Amino acid sequence: MLAVVAPGQGAQKSGFLTPWLSDRSVADRLAECSAAAGRNLSAAGTSLPDEAMTDTAVAQPLIVAAGIAAAAVLELPDGVVLAGHSVGELTAGCLAGMLTVPDTMRLVAVRGREMAAASADPPSGMAAILGGDPADVLAAIERAGCVAANHNGSGQVVAAGTDVALEALAAAAPDGARVRRLAVAGAFHSPLMTRARSAVAGAAVAITPSDSRPGVVSNRDGRLLTSGKDLLSRLVDQICLPVRWDLCMDTLVRLGVTAVIELPPAGTLTAMLRRTAPEITTLALHGPDDLGTARDLIAEHADVPVGAR
Repeated sequence: MLAVVAPGQGAQKSGFLTPWLSDRSVADRLAECSAAAGRNLSAAGTSLPDEAMTDTAVAQPLIVAAGIAAAAVLELPDGVVLAGHSVGELTAGCLAGMLTVPDTMRLVAVRGREMAAASADPPSGMAAILGGDPADVLAAIERAGCVAANHNGSGQVVAAGTDVALEALAAAAPDGARVRRLAVAGAFHSPLMTRARSAVAGAAVAITPSDSRPGVVSNRDGRLLTSGKDLLSRLVDQICLPVRWDLCMDTLVRLGVTAVIELPPAGTLTAMLRRTAPEITTLALHGPDDLGTARDLIAEHADVPVGAR
């Protein structure tokens, strides 16, 4: 069984789209995404420096568009399980057919813009806590005034909070743990994003989602969703709720997934999977040179429907 996963914000790097634009179908799909998002995403993914790509209003539509465009070249068959981390869940919903490309890009443009605005007042961000006793890590996050925003498995939790709270967390790191500030510009998946959630909820009203099988693995609880209405509601709530990627990976294992392809900007999620479920074959789709290997994985692993194992 094959799963395709889409990364979240922070995975992007300057110029990561450059090799992809040699493929005409990728360029055409990126142009479609750019038109819907109201931003030249091809230019952003080829010419912006790394520091400019931390802008949430740019990064989120860029990451989603990159995944949609690369998947179009793969020509994914029916029956592929889809999942995405944070904003990557919009990519997954689109590829599952639950959301159209224009609706997805319009929604992620609002999401990115409003989350950027919410990040500025008060200044906030996120930090990864690597290692340490899980109970001690969660207690330290709470003491510092942060929240556990991402549960990424294999001893990695990401905290979200104001700059002041994150400094307090770094100064009192749990025993045996390292605290590393992430290149994101806000306290995503925390109550500090409430105003952004309200804006995205307003934009979501205009969308009529579709149902799809096998569906999308939800960030909220690892549940496999087939209802487009349910997914859309969770995409709105997700802005203020933790990402339980650990539970998503558990679901992929439980479903009997044997191979996972990560869409660009790839590498983060496949690295997590290798630590958590080394029995699953993984491929980070960095560029067109990886397409041959990806198609071989599709041919070998995509012929087993969900529930057959």
